[in-house]
Amino acid sequence: MKIKRILIANRGEIAVRVIKTARTMGIDTVAIYAEDDRESPHSRLADEAHSLGEGALRETYLNVSKILEIARKSGADAIHPGYGFLSENAAFCEAVEKAGIVFIGPTAEAIRLMGDKIGSKVAVEKFQVPMIPGYHGSRQEGDFLAGEARRIGYPVLIKASAGGGGKGMRIVHADGEFAEALAGAKSEASRAFGNDAVLLEKYVTQPRHIEVQVMSDTHGNHLHLFERECSIQRRYQKIIEETPAPGLPDDVRRSVCETAAAIAKGINYRGAGTVEFIMGQDHKFYFLEMNTRLQVEHPVPELVTGLDLVRLQILVAAGEKLPLGQGDIRQNGHAIECRICAEDPDNGFLPTTGTVQRIGSPTALGSRLDAGYSDGTKVNVNYDPMLAKLITWAPNRLEAIAKMLQSLDEVVFAGIKTNRDYLRRLLGHAKFRAGKTHTHFIPDHAAELRPLAATDAGWAPHLAALLLSEGRTKTATAAVASQTPWTALGGFRN
Repeated sequence: MKIKRILIANRGEIAVRVIKTARTMGIDTVAIYAEDDRESPHSRLADEAHSLGEGALRETYLNVSKILEIARKSGADAIHPGYGFLSENAAFCEAVEKAGIVFIGPTAEAIRLMGDKIGSKVAVEKFQVPMIPGYHGSRQEGDFLAGEARRIGYPVLIKASAGGGGKGMRIVHADGEFAEALAGAKSEASRAFGNDAVLLEKYVTQPRHIEVQVMSDTHGNHLHLFERECSIQRRYQKIIEETPAPGLPDDVRRSVCETAAAIAKGINYRGAGTVEFIMGQDHKFYFLEMNTRLQVEHPVPELVTGLDLVRLQILVAAGEKLPLGQGDIRQNGHAIECRICAEDPDNGFLPTTGTVQRIGSPTALGSRLDAGYSDGTKVNVNYDPMLAKLITWAPNRLEAIAKMLQSLDEVVFAGIKTNRDYLRRLLGHAKFRAGKTHTHFIPDHAAELRPLAATDAGWAPHLAALLLSEGRTKTATAAVASQTPWTALGGFRN
């Protein structure tokens, strides 16, 4: 079938991203927005936009009946859920398809299966996938789980079965800590997900978070687009992702990618997804979970393969065969993504608010800015603090890092406190540059990542450079000020 009009059931950067690709394919787009989002770029860029009204998220971006009503009214024949919100909600997928609208994503069955951490592990065990030692059965009595923890051997990780984002997660180092940690994890999981079931895993010391992008069609083709290193995280949430994963032997890279594709094939997957693995310093890897949606970091494989993942999603949803085979996909060069967030890393990563007065643009060839905000947009605490994603490509990792540092200098979000300087400190850390990363990198190097105290001697060269470049700055400022929201939202570079 031919998809003619897509409603994007999301906001911000991912909505803008889908609109841009749909436009290149000659497909009309429909945006939805909460009233506090009325002036956001996605609502202005789409061919038409409809208000969800005011209120809490359940009344706006999570309001299934209202979204479907707008889809019918606007004549949308497909819905793209983006990521977050309803993207991994099986009931939403079913409601969309029951309404006779194409859901641009996997089946409800796949969402349900892989959305449960216990169920997904039971499912993939059948495919001889490496599994981390642990317990993911149905029994939840405290004494029984404590016995399983002793059998696995400390340290042990308690994880909420239905969760994500680090909620309902506790690391336990000794038997005497287990009962309290279990109670805390279950309580947090119940509040966050309405389900207090947990699983246990052997805790891997200094683990790496390696994930693989997969893409499947309905004609039996299940491809991988290589791996991503996502170990730089704060509060279990990623802020820097890259590919290829540094220091990974070719045979390990090939094995982890082929394993991910085998999982997609085994569950007869459809569309874009990400299979996540935990990897020890010995390069042994274990299945973690599968995200049944497009990931925030999808531009990373795009830049090294030259493929547009949103376009492939749309083609698959329309029932088409993927236009390439595994042998046609090459991993060329190195790509890094940094998430620019409205937060204060030097104050516990607390979110910040305000109005984005002006956004700078990266100038280096191979740099790409995917932003969900534009000049004059207000930032509040109702949504995720991510303002934009900055992605750079270069022939090798060190050049990609250098280009990222240059681009971070240029991409200023004037008017609001962001984590931009903190990202620079991370990228400049000797161990990061050497590829010695793991998921505890940020807490382990917290002292080294703090900002240096400013001194008169330290400020002097910056002030001199500012004075010398005053004329150039005025010219550049005038050029930026002359931009309209439409020119500021021009196409991105692949």
